[in-house]
Amino acid sequence: AWGWSITENLTHSLNGSIYIHRAGEPFTKGDLVAYRWRGGATYPAGTTFIKRVVGVPGDTIRTEGRQVWVNDALIGIAKPFSRAGVPLEAVEPGVIPEGRYFVATPMVDSLDSRYQLTGTIANAEIIGRAHEVF
Repeated sequence: AWGWSITENLTHSLNGSIYIHRAGEPFTKGDLVAYRWRGGATYPAGTTFIKRVVGVPGDTIRTEGRQVWVNDALIGIAKPFSRAGVPLEAVEPGVIPEGRYFVATPMVDSLDSRYQLTGTIANAEIIGRAHEVF
């Protein structure tokens, strides 16, 4: 039995305010996923984050200065500091390994896989596919 959960978007990294997600619901590149944050910056471990899957196993992460790319798509700029003043480093370039995913949003302040702090997300951290309610 897969249970549904509701998550309120506490930031402006996505357009919606309320999202539902179901544990174990399959996802693919382009889908939104809910996952458990490992902890760091100003968010406690276990906080539910929702981001879009923009890189899957076998895709290539590359950086040019602080620009972060997945394959040929510019994902965004890795800022040197979070809005709260936490120092941030750009993600390490390389091939996304099996069982890991690059997640991001187009928001400039999104704390996503552009940063080493977040990195790629392990399959075990992903709750399931997320859906915007409104």
